Amino acid sequence: MWEHPATAAHVETLRVRGAVIVGPAVGRLASGRSGAGRMVEPREIVEAVERVLSSSRAEAPGAMAATALGGDLWLAGERVVVTSGGTREPIDPVRYIGNRSSGKMGLALAQEALRLGARVTLVTSAPPPAPRPNLDVVEVETAAQMMAAVRYAVVDARVLIMAAAVADYRPAQVAQSKIKKTGGGMQLDLIPTVDILRALREERGSSGRSRLCVVGFAAETDDLLDNARRKLDEKGLDLIVANDVSSSDVGMGSDDNAVVIIGPGGVVSEVAKAPKPEVARAVFEAIRAIS
Repeated sequence: MWEHPATAAHVETLRVRGAVIVGPAVGRLASGRSGAGRMVEPREIVEAVERVLSSSRAEAPGAMAATALGGDLWLAGERVVVTSGGTREPIDPVRYIGNRSSGKMGLALAQEALRLGARVTLVTSAPPPAPRPNLDVVEVETAAQMMAAVRYAVVDARVLIMAAAVADYRPAQVAQSKIKKTGGGMQLDLIPTVDILRALREERGSSGRSRLCVVGFAAETDDLLDNARRKLDEKGLDLIVANDVSSSDVGMGSDDNAVVIIGPGGVVSEVAKAPKPEVARAVFEAIRAIS
């Protein structure tokens, strides 16, 4: 139904008249097929109502500073850039090097930034969320594409959160046609992908831009704190969110996460296993504390 031209025209008419459209979500439908048509989560509907009501209050004559239903919009008017998902580095037209990242953490961060009043750019290699006000979605696949999108998006940004699981290596050569199975082994020559955070740090230093708050993620299977602190220092981050991905019930592919948020002065906060929206709130509390 949502793909029918008549439905699209009616929805566009509503948008032109000022209606805020929430959803639909994409997934399995009552008919057994998959596609657009599912109701979005109740939490997303509530968040959309909060944003609309808060915006109306902010625009009313003589209104006080905009305040959300349950929190102030301290990021109102600011641009927040979030990356999500795991990049895919092609081997041939049908195969790629990837990882288990679902993009759920990045999406939770984007939703929290919207709740706090920000204009959000979500650079993602995961399936994109449904359209919503103040959210720009840039779909990418490779580390190089993500780098280009982030470099463009952060020009006017206040916060960059690199929650994406960016591949560290890519094939040196990409086959133009599908590699056929021969029954024997195959060797794949890998070279490093672009280091997005390191490149951005160098660009920030050369341009003199210091306003951007940069938050990285460190997905580790051992020596969690030591590896995270090393990444924080090497890449000149303001904060790093360290999570242990050695277990399948938290982190990559899970609805939950458990993290330690670290700044240059040490551990800022620790979040035990919790739904990713709760972790996202903790991340933004840490960002606010240093802003």
